[in-house]
Amino acid sequence: AIVPLMAQHHHPRAVEATTKYFLTQATAAAVILFASTTNAWITGEWNMTNMSDPTATTMILAALALKIGLAPMHFWMPEVLQGLDLLTGLILSTWQKLAPLTLIIQTAQAFDPLLLTTLGLMSTLIGGWGGLNQTQLRKVLAYSSIAHMGWMIIVLQYAPQLTLLALFMYVLMTSAAFLTLKLLSTTKLNTLATIWSKSPILTTTAALILLSLGGLPPLTGFMPKWFILQELAKQGLPLTATVMALAALISLYFYLRLCYTMTLTISPNTTTS
Repeated sequence: AIVPLMAQHHHPRAVEATTKYFLTQATAAAVILFASTTNAWITGEWNMTNMSDPTATTMILAALALKIGLAPMHFWMPEVLQGLDLLTGLILSTWQKLAPLTLIIQTAQAFDPLLLTTLGLMSTLIGGWGGLNQTQLRKVLAYSSIAHMGWMIIVLQYAPQLTLLALFMYVLMTSAAFLTLKLLSTTKLNTLATIWSKSPILTTTAALILLSLGGLPPLTGFMPKWFILQELAKQGLPLTATVMALAALISLYFYLRLCYTMTLTISPNTTTS
């Protein structure tokens, strides 16, 4: 149903993004079908909630990770988001994440804990690293989405309610960010430098939203990160928690760069990338 929305502009990039998106999602769906068939073949039942066959559960996790863009299956995400307009991008990075995440949460107990931890850590690290060099706002938001998905997956096996909390906060902040950008009609980093003169109050709130996405303490985005790190420490995983916190610092850097361009510079200057 989202394919016509994505291709509505008839722009070559939009069509390319739609094709990429369609192919990745179709592949993932086919792999899920194959995995459940394998599971039914081996165990004799079609139930998805208590799958016992490790091959099938690993395949399903891989397919669902491909659907929501977890690293190392994240490569389609920035490309696709870059080809769309901001409102479709908003739907893609919030609403389209709900169904696969529901399946992941429902089948969480069957997955290999090490695999979930690896996916979560890789996603936060790659979401941080990938966003550093970007000047296109939609790509920055795509990498931020990958990092947030990593935060959700890492805590899934210990406290699924924290996954839901992180998802809810992520949807809230991403919607705010996308709608602000839509209102200011900006898609590049350098156009952000001109908006403070047009709408100062909106610029202030947009900077706060970005810092909240990065997870700075007085703001809302800090809460899920705090709870997740606390849960990881409670489960006796200090190393994982430390790596997650450091990865959050990497992604904080590019949010700070956006804020710097937006609120602390005057238009004709150059920002070092």
